[in-house]
Amino acid sequence: MTLQIELLEESFRAMKPDFEAFVSDFYTTLFTDYPAIAPLFAHTNMSKQRMMLFAALTLVIENLRNPDVLAAALTGLGTRHVQYGAVPAYYPLFGKTLLQTMQRYLQEGWTAEMQQAWTEAYAIVTRLMLQGTDYDAVTVQLDAL
Repeated sequence: MTLQIELLEESFRAMKPDFEAFVSDFYTTLFTDYPAIAPLFAHTNMSKQRMMLFAALTLVIENLRNPDVLAAALTGLGTRHVQYGAVPAYYPLFGKTLLQTMQRYLQEGWTAEMQQAWTEAYAIVTRLMLQGTDYDAVTVQLDAL
């Protein structure tokens, strides 16, 4: 799978001016569609969390041409997410919400090619983040999903 870097960069630039509204809408949608995820953020400063999401997406986009840097950052991020209570089953839910939110913000600018590019990129991000985890050591209830 070859990432469509230019398309990912272009679409990210198009979302950037409304990023505060974008990340706010993302979390509202995530918690509405998947209420089992909301307790992970019960004691979280959501203003700071929204900025961290923006920073993580920026890190990904800015390092698409630096795979070693990106891999190290994302495996570390995956390790931290275990400590927050994230489990593998949450990754597809997060990704689905992310792409839906992008589609809403880009409207007519959201193309089938863009959908494919972000789907492929998110699959790689997920794989790298999960490489940084040790879920054998974590017990989590998934039946609430």
